Amino acid sequence: MTVWLGHHARALAATLAALARAPLTSLLNIAVIGVALALPAGMYLALDNLRTAAGHVDAEPRLTVFLALDAPRTEAQGMGGRLRAHAGVRDATFVPREQALADLRQRAGLADVIDSLPGNPLPDAWVVAARDPSPATLDALRAEIARWPKVAHVQLDTQWARRLEAALHLGRFVVLLLAGLLGTALVAVTFNTIRLQILTRREEIEVSRLIGATRSFIRRPFLYAGAVQGAAGGAAAWLVLSGAVMLLNRALAEIGETYGLPLRLTPLSGQDGASLLAFAGLLGWVGAWASVSSHLLEIDSD
Repeated sequence: MTVWLGHHARALAATLAALARAPLTSLLNIAVIGVALALPAGMYLALDNLRTAAGHVDAEPRLTVFLALDAPRTEAQGMGGRLRAHAGVRDATFVPREQALADLRQRAGLADVIDSLPGNPLPDAWVVAARDPSPATLDALRAEIARWPKVAHVQLDTQWARRLEAALHLGRFVVLLLAGLLGTALVAVTFNTIRLQILTRREEIEVSRLIGATRSFIRRPFLYAGAVQGAAGGAAAWLVLSGAVMLLNRALAEIGETYGLPLRLTPLSGQDGASLLAFAGLLGWVGAWASVSSHLLEIDSD
């Protein structure tokens, strides 16, 4: 076990020394890998922030029944009994126009604008939870309630959330597709990089094979070279994304101040960053393994 660990330690040390001897080439390779990985990782980060923002919204389908402005309060209260007695309604909550205006003033940061209004422009409303959340049932219930007297409009509150979830699902598919394409490209880049290293050491490898060196012994330093370059590229992508989030948060903070809203992007978590490093290192390892294996076959066949 000690001998095996010693072989790996020497292979890793030799890999780091080789990268240090050619700093410009190493940095360029790492930069290419980092920029390529930053594209799908950035899209994933954007989708994760959108998903987090959407997660604060109640996902249960609800209908909001807006009454006409001239509807008296007694009729609005009487509509509650009709809603609760409906077979398709599980629950109904009354939202008076005064409460709606107070909530709007508090949440939107529009106190000055609201105070300048001559009156309350908001109507009384009922928030209705349906027993059956299927789209067909909700549409039928909305159409029925919309025909009731003194009902100005019936809105399905979570319809936009469903559309957002569908868009996020499509975005996740695009991220996976882009990550697969760029991952294949990074494997090819590592393959060619290791191929050049093998060509410069071909005679050394041939002599090692003649004196009995195993494939694992020959392959080991090149595998470390590919994995180290890949992981370094992942770290570069993480650094690029962290800097981009920091700059964007400064701009969002300025915009948020004008609207009275806390706008802020969440950077990659430690777990996601570690996954990015592991994924990048794995891509480098795969590219190096494919390159070394193909050249060892060529050498053994000569």
